Amino acid sequence: MTADVETSTLRAHQLINLTQALTERLGAERDAFRAHRAQDVAAGMAETQELANLYRRESAQAKAAPAFLTVIPADLRDALISATQAFEAVLAEHASTVDAARQVSEGLVRTIAAEVAGARAQGVGYGASGRATEGDGRAVALNRKA
Repeated sequence: MTADVETSTLRAHQLINLTQALTERLGAERDAFRAHRAQDVAAGMAETQELANLYRRESAQAKAAPAFLTVIPADLRDALISATQAFEAVLAEHASTVDAARQVSEGLVRTIAAEVAGARAQGVGYGASGRATEGDGRAVALNRKA
């Protein structure tokens, strides 16, 4: 093997391993969300972000200089394609699961805010004595972004 082939082979192995590690991580997060165990995801969030950033950089480099794919063995190229396809499938499932969890959370926040606002005194009026009744001076703020 020439140095170029060896370097390209090592790079392909590294990209495959990184893709598989990120796929496993996102799959575990997806499963945790589906099991209603979002707190399990929070513990490994930093590691997931680090893997995602590393994957983003490596895939950008591969896209910018795809020549390394032409010199690696066909079985290694097929393994890289397979790992990438599995990653994309898990990524799509992960995105839809996270979006569903976000919608549920936002719905809960809206419902709680509506209950709190409904339980408060509604406006200020006048009583039988001609004096203004005291209203609830507290405010509820609801941010529509999660």
